[in-house]
Amino acid sequence: MKLAGRMERLGTESAFEVLAKAKALEASGREIVHLEIGEPDFDTPAHVAAAAQQALDKGHTHYVPAPGIPELRTAVTDFLERTGRLHTSPDRVLITPGAKPIMFFTIMALCEEGDEVLYPDPGFPMYASIAAFAGATPVPVPLREENGFVIDPEELASLVTPRTKLLILNSPHNPCGSASTPEQLEAIAEIAIRHDLVVLSDEVYWALRYDGDHHSVLDIDGMAERTILLDGWSKTFAMTGWRLGFGVFPSALVEPITRLVINSVSCTSAFSQHAAIAALEGPWDDVDTMLDAFRERREVIVSGLNAVPGVSCVEPGGAFYAFPNITELGMSAATLADRLLEEAGVACLPGTSFGAYGEGHLRFSYANSVENIQRALAAFKDLTS
Repeated sequence: MKLAGRMERLGTESAFEVLAKAKALEASGREIVHLEIGEPDFDTPAHVAAAAQQALDKGHTHYVPAPGIPELRTAVTDFLERTGRLHTSPDRVLITPGAKPIMFFTIMALCEEGDEVLYPDPGFPMYASIAAFAGATPVPVPLREENGFVIDPEELASLVTPRTKLLILNSPHNPCGSASTPEQLEAIAEIAIRHDLVVLSDEVYWALRYDGDHHSVLDIDGMAERTILLDGWSKTFAMTGWRLGFGVFPSALVEPITRLVINSVSCTSAFSQHAAIAALEGPWDDVDTMLDAFRERREVIVSGLNAVPGVSCVEPGGAFYAFPNITELGMSAATLADRLLEEAGVACLPGTSFGAYGEGHLRFSYANSVENIQRALAAFKDLTS
């Protein structure tokens, strides 16, 4: 069967491929420490699960409006206002089954052949994949270790051309764990306004930050009408399997994106949207507990990696990823990641899973217990000594 040519431009997310390989090794009797998959290892808060069950008991099992139920769209705007992130209105909020559709629908609605999409590299691999699938040209913006793994506004400005249509930002960042500063975002906003760029701001890790407040390009005057905020429940509330995301769109994009929702998924499941309301409006204790655990694990993994000869690791400011530099070990990132899995029983991802500029690095997700992280560090040290 001959596939459409566009399928050759569609990439994948290697975390799931490594997970499948690691699971196969486990099935053969091997013990594997999973530091490859990017999801919290905590249960969804009990009051959220209870709200879903109550919604099921009440018969919320039918179609709902494509943009999301009104109660949830209002709850999102209230939550953003209450947490000091954004003042907006419910009619600009769209609910989707997971946060990925927000980036997919945004790129499909805005970008076509001849357009260019600027995206961070290393960065979430779907940015380049979806841009290429839409027929646009993905243009990597290097994140360099010497710059703290954040975008250098001067380098960004040098990459803008008359064909640039969309700029993708991600903070806190996957895979590097870096977080944008107000000064950096001011400079990026000036570039976006000067060149009339649309910005997609991926902030799914906004709550998982360790040192100070979250900063967004949406904090800057003039950016709300050219920026799409992408967020969801997966990381903040340990709800990856619920498939719940939301976007806040400039008013001109709401109707076109709604049409894409109708044409693809119809709507997001009704009962899960009631659970989403409970997450936004309920207690914050579970989030604080999770963040405290990630902070402890960050200390363990960063100090442990820096104790491995030939390895250095910058302390991440957010998310739950360590991105150590392994260039002195004399192996490519892919080779070392393969050896760690096959020989040491440690599943992680090569930095090149996130773009060419990720070479010389590995990504470890520390969404695992301190005990397992210490086991992985010991195995890593043994392998490379």
